[in-house]
Amino acid sequence: MIAVKYFGAIAEKTKSQGEEISFSDLPLHQLIASLEQKYQLNQLSFSVAINQKIVQDTANYILKSNDIVALLPPFAGG
Repeated sequence: MIAVKYFGAIAEKTKSQGEEISFSDLPLHQLIASLEQKYQLNQLSFSVAINQKIVQDTANYILKSNDIVALLPPFAGG
């Protein structure tokens, strides 16, 4: 099971704070592509964190059981 959490504009677009996906050993890029298609997220900019660490290389990351994926909107602040 992989937990996916949504924040900010992404949570508004999905109308959800998160969901659970019953896969493991799933390529991260495949999960992101699936979520972008399901919720039409292609117009939104976001970062991806796995287990509270930002992941830059989404193409080569393989998700494992119990991973927590967070889709984070751009940060602003000072």
